[in-house]
Amino acid sequence: MTTFIGFNTINQNKKFTLTDFALIQRDLLNAFNIRQGELPGRPGYGTVIWDFLFENQLEQLQQDIRAEIQRVCGGDPRILLSDIQVFPQLNGMMIQIAITIVNTTNAEILSIFFDQQQRNASYV
Repeated sequence: MTTFIGFNTINQNKKFTLTDFALIQRDLLNAFNIRQGELPGRPGYGTVIWDFLFENQLEQLQQDIRAEIQRVCGGDPRILLSDIQVFPQLNGMMIQIAITIVNTTNAEILSIFFDQQQRNASYV
């Protein structure tokens, strides 16, 4: 049974409809790829993680990154965030989040790489 139905044109040729978990993944990645304040009319949408990429990875910064991920994921009422792991990388940052889709028992671990050279986030 399809619960969520949405629209996507990124990396799609003919079928633009996404449903359920694929839609949630796409929406979450969109939120991580948009810098906070860039979307007209929605100044709170997006993330400030991009500002953290060039900073020294101290414990306080790790806490700030986790808080930002919780804020972004908290903006999507379809998911519950249960765990966050942050791994500094040579060319960016790897983040693993464990999410559960609301009203289901479907749990997933998503690995997102924030590439500081290309300035985009992508699933690994």
